[in-house]
Amino acid sequence: MAAEMPLADELGAMFARMSGLLLSRETVEEALRSITALAAEVFAGTTGAGVTLLDEHGERATSAATDPVVERLDSAQYQLGEGPCLTAWRQRTTIRIDDLREERRWPEWTAAVTGTGVRSALSVPLVGKADGLGALKVYATRPGVYGEREEQLLTMFAAQAAILLTNMRTAQDAGHISDALTEALRARDALSMAKGVIMGRDGVDERTAFLTLVEDAGRQGRTVRDAADELARASFRRRR
Repeated sequence: MAAEMPLADELGAMFARMSGLLLSRETVEEALRSITALAAEVFAGTTGAGVTLLDEHGERATSAATDPVVERLDSAQYQLGEGPCLTAWRQRTTIRIDDLREERRWPEWTAAVTGTGVRSALSVPLVGKADGLGALKVYATRPGVYGEREEQLLTMFAAQAAILLTNMRTAQDAGHISDALTEALRARDALSMAKGVIMGRDGVDERTAFLTLVEDAGRQGRTVRDAADELARASFRRRR
């Protein structure tokens, strides 16, 4: 059995993979598909992943899933008005199911999805600025797949995904976005991603990560934006 990657290294790898989305995706729909595919790949034992954006009433605005089973699990929640990802969104908290056969919090939803073969689930809210955007979730067919480590990782993953989705929704809601604003959004995302890479790599807080980035840029004679872009791209290439 392969040794478990240290949490800091795993965070760095995850942020690097996410940087590929931040630097290349152009629409919310594309981003949702890529986020779900990446989540299913990153979290060991996961058989399916989904992400849903919700309006202020909890109605599904748009969603993506890696397979039909995930779609069934999610659709049942919105039809019944209960379930782990709706609870994660409403309460802005992480929801973990260790074994669906023993779950009692959402009896109608549990009964509706018993035949899917899913046993474990982990749902986290997507929060952009002060708004609850929706929820990100992963599912597994074995019980006890997810623990505190996976909760930490998925929460950090969701935080980066929320940055991406918030900026993209802003652009799409406007109907048209200038080249200058597009560049500004990308610069902001690249900076956030670079700080995340440094935080995962060095085990430091956000402020220290930013200062490290500024110092690196100064030594290289580059702008902070250019240094952030290069760090994100370099980390992504190393992890591929």
